[in-house]
Amino acid sequence: MTFLHSRVFVAFLLIAGTLNAQKQKKGDKEMLASLKTNIGYLADDKLEGRRTGTNGEKLAMEYIGEQFKAAGLLPKGTEGYFQPFEVNEGKQLNEDSYFSINGTALQNGKDYFPFTFSGNKVIDAQPAMAIQEPEMPWFVDLKDILEENKQNPHFDVSEYIKKNSLRAYDRGATAVIVYNSSTLNDQLAFDARDKSEALKVPVVYIYKDAAKKFLSDATATLAIKMKISIGDKKRTGHNVVGYIDNKAPATVILGAHFDHLGYGEDGNSMLRTGEKLIHNGADDNASGTAALIELAKLLSTSKAKHNNYLFIAFSGEELGLFGSKYFTEHPTIDLQSTTYMINMDMVGRLNDSTKALTIGGYGTSPQWSSVINPKDKKIPFVIKLDSSGAGPSDHTSFYRKDIPVLFFFTGQHKDYHRPTDDADRINYEGEMLVINYVNNIITTLNKQDSRLSFTKTRETQMSTTSFKVTLGIMPDYTFDGAGVRADGVTDGRPAARAGLKTGDIILQLGENKVTSLETYMQALNKFSKGDKTKVKFKRGSELKEADLEF
Repeated sequence: MTFLHSRVFVAFLLIAGTLNAQKQKKGDKEMLASLKTNIGYLADDKLEGRRTGTNGEKLAMEYIGEQFKAAGLLPKGTEGYFQPFEVNEGKQLNEDSYFSINGTALQNGKDYFPFTFSGNKVIDAQPAMAIQEPEMPWFVDLKDILEENKQNPHFDVSEYIKKNSLRAYDRGATAVIVYNSSTLNDQLAFDARDKSEALKVPVVYIYKDAAKKFLSDATATLAIKMKISIGDKKRTGHNVVGYIDNKAPATVILGAHFDHLGYGEDGNSMLRTGEKLIHNGADDNASGTAALIELAKLLSTSKAKHNNYLFIAFSGEELGLFGSKYFTEHPTIDLQSTTYMINMDMVGRLNDSTKALTIGGYGTSPQWSSVINPKDKKIPFVIKLDSSGAGPSDHTSFYRKDIPVLFFFTGQHKDYHRPTDDADRINYEGEMLVINYVNNIITTLNKQDSRLSFTKTRETQMSTTSFKVTLGIMPDYTFDGAGVRADGVTDGRPAARAGLKTGDIILQLGENKVTSLETYMQALNKFSKGDKTKVKFKRGSELKEADLEF
């Protein structure tokens, strides 16, 4: 053991309390072994990244349920330890759909696709391609409009098709069949996440090879048979919920999400190479899940009996807090009995040199100051406090139910949302310190034996929908100054093209001041693809300005 680790170990003893050195050493070894086993399993390739609604998520869910049972927790889901919920991941073409031309069936995704704003309808007609007759399908070649707008960065071909199809419907078209005979790339594809209102007319795109085969003769009359049926595409996620019933009037909720990105299918990977690689999510958030399991063990044998304890491993967090939102809308306990909620997300990469631990939600109750003192020399962390009760993880769902929250986070790193977030990069000793610090907070509050009062704080707004544009930075959530600091800049994206680097602090986008992550996202939402503006940022002590194109 190095001198540095000796100092950290002594500090840890001061936090942990009454155990003697020999017992503490044995407890350390047991916890470290358990953390390595649990993170190792959850971040194993066989779970394929624990994407919500997949078999990998199911394996993780069952494993966590087994760990809860072994710790002596009572099942508190809706199906034993489990609480299923639906995730709407957009639109899909239903299986009963079909499209044929002159008796030849076309294949969805290869020969054609319907736009997600397409109306659902059955068509059996023989339209002439060259004549746009009422009560018939109409054919629209994008060639001319694409040529006219090839130098126009603001031209939105999908929006053009939508408006043109509305006009066609008003003039009697029963369907709109779109193709592109030019050499220009229209970049059109089925957009499952498009939430546009459906038109009253089917709108279908024919890919180039099929268009050459069936639509080359502009004088032809074609036999069209079509059924377009677009519906919601859903998958099922699962929370895992366990309970320690101390017959107390109040309950403490502890949570961590266990889902991750799978192969990056949902577009939330930071990997931009197009490779299909497993994102194991060891830190995000097998680390928090493993911490939750250890706290379940500690509290099941603890003398801290003035509260009940509810443990929730959430799924769907990476998609927009689906699991925690669902739980707060469909709780398996009386949420009014909740005194506070603790959330752990990415607690496995404590930096041995900076020892920085961010604690969010500090402003959600005045009582937090009685158990969290950043100036306490006995704690082995440099505490960074964030007062906001809202942020990029599941505690936000509970904060919005007027429940005091704390959010524990050891910081961003270059492996965030990348395939390299693996178990061998976890700081297990550091995570053990975090777990025992959290446990110390819980047991200290138990001695106080009083309900925490709730305080509203500023909110960092989150969005579960895609912005029209992205800057291509990874925000540093631990940054507590004005603006948004870039903890990573993605090559090839607007920020990188403008010359921004990791560590730069964004202060303004166009006329929009950026003072926080909230105002940053609000500013982004005012721009569209192709827009040009200025970005003001700080690099070290130097203020800079650069041209930016989204």
